[in-house]
Amino acid sequence: MRKRSLATLSAALVVGSLCAGAPQPRAEAADSGGGAGSSTGLGVDLDTVTIPELQARMAGGSLTSSALTSAYLRRIEAIDPTIHAVLRTDPTALRQAAASDVRHRHGATRGPLDGIPVLLKDNVNTRGLPTTAGSLALAGSPPDTDAALVTRLRDAGAVILGKTNLSEWANFRAAKPTSGWSAVGGQTNNPYVLDRNPCGSSAGSGAALAASLAQVAIGTETDGSIVCPAGMNGVVGHKPSLGLVSQDGVVPISAEQDTAGPMARNVIDTALTFSVLSGGRSEGKPTSPGGLRGKRIGLWRLPSLGPQVDAVMTRTAQRLRTAGAEVVEVTPPYQQRLAELEFPALLSEFHRDIDAYLATREGPRNLAELIEFNRTHPGEQTCFAGQELFEQALAAPPTTDPEYRAMRTELKDLSRRSIDETMATHHLDAIASPTNPPAWTTDCARGDNDVIPSSTPAAVAGYPSLSVPAGFVDELPVGLLLMAGDHEDSELLSLGAAAERRLHAWRAPRYLPSVGTGASR
Repeated sequence: MRKRSLATLSAALVVGSLCAGAPQPRAEAADSGGGAGSSTGLGVDLDTVTIPELQARMAGGSLTSSALTSAYLRRIEAIDPTIHAVLRTDPTALRQAAASDVRHRHGATRGPLDGIPVLLKDNVNTRGLPTTAGSLALAGSPPDTDAALVTRLRDAGAVILGKTNLSEWANFRAAKPTSGWSAVGGQTNNPYVLDRNPCGSSAGSGAALAASLAQVAIGTETDGSIVCPAGMNGVVGHKPSLGLVSQDGVVPISAEQDTAGPMARNVIDTALTFSVLSGGRSEGKPTSPGGLRGKRIGLWRLPSLGPQVDAVMTRTAQRLRTAGAEVVEVTPPYQQRLAELEFPALLSEFHRDIDAYLATREGPRNLAELIEFNRTHPGEQTCFAGQELFEQALAAPPTTDPEYRAMRTELKDLSRRSIDETMATHHLDAIASPTNPPAWTTDCARGDNDVIPSSTPAAVAGYPSLSVPAGFVDELPVGLLLMAGDHEDSELLSLGAAAERRLHAWRAPRYLPSVGTGASR
């Protein structure tokens, strides 16, 4: 296949957005705390404005990065006490914004992210800011250096606005964890319904974007932790092909599956951010951005997520067909075997990779010391006390073990075949499925209710996936997960932009305290 740069795709999406306006019209005004446009004094609605629109205003002199950054800082101060998505803001954010304003005045901007406020998940090393993975064990001295992806963002002129809460250790500590909880940040709430869960380890990034606390955010995923928070918080999340975004300086679970990726309120901003994170690298055959006519999409329904989610998928398929796409129903093979193999492989990889990371930080120097830290610090036990996954990883076979190597080889083979064979058999451009069920009620005693199989094939294969808003079950968002072949990130983003415009599924959160039990899985 011919190579196609992400920069080319991003430029095409930008042109499309400027011609069509905002990618999704605002469906309803938010209640107090939810509306941004009228309260910022910027002349833009932070809920719906895109990066190209912001850059056009900054180029024209009607907006500065300093004013934009100040507006987001005010929103964090006003709204975050309700959702607990932002752990800390960067005290240098306004200085970063002022430097961007100088570049804008002199015509020396560094690209579309110059002056754009970005939140980082708190497992991404950031010099001068604590990087904790949600654990008190890392809450001491900040890292000495930035993660490679943070260096890319700074070089692009982005404003590092602060750090978001996450599921502690990216949800790889306890057998029954509660997503969005960490000993450092407490519990992040879903902005749509506050007693519901934000899902996945990138919970703070998803919730912060839903509440319009930054223009874009960075999440990380091993299996589902970008796309599920995106779906459950009604935003866009892109899990890139493995290796396109450097994991240097990111707290790991598994080098065989981990990747950081962009999250935003629209696909355009997601694509522009990914272009920076990946250095503009992507491969795949050129496609016309935004087109659905003639595309073949395989719908993997997943009825186990419930009839209300299935009804959202039925409506989604109808809208895609109306736009000219062919939608056929599929069931990717080998899913049971993938589920059997993935977890034991991750245990061995986590032990190897977390030991290597901890050796670079002050605090516990290896997994055994980390387990002992948790046993002796009551703050680590305030939601759930378990660290069964840590203990199992400590006892797991090393990654040099032949049995482990055979598992990972089979995982890679079957996960790639599950996507490749399905796409080839049905002549597909992408496979689609529900990203998530309606958000469950957060409950430390019970833990998560999150057996969501749709993210696994792409996550284990190292292939790209993208969640875009698809609809609602009562007040709770449901995402459409799109996945495609290796390094077909540009095609997937183009298809996602088209689906986003056709589905018109986004609406601002209303910060409801609760809803009836009918929406719960």
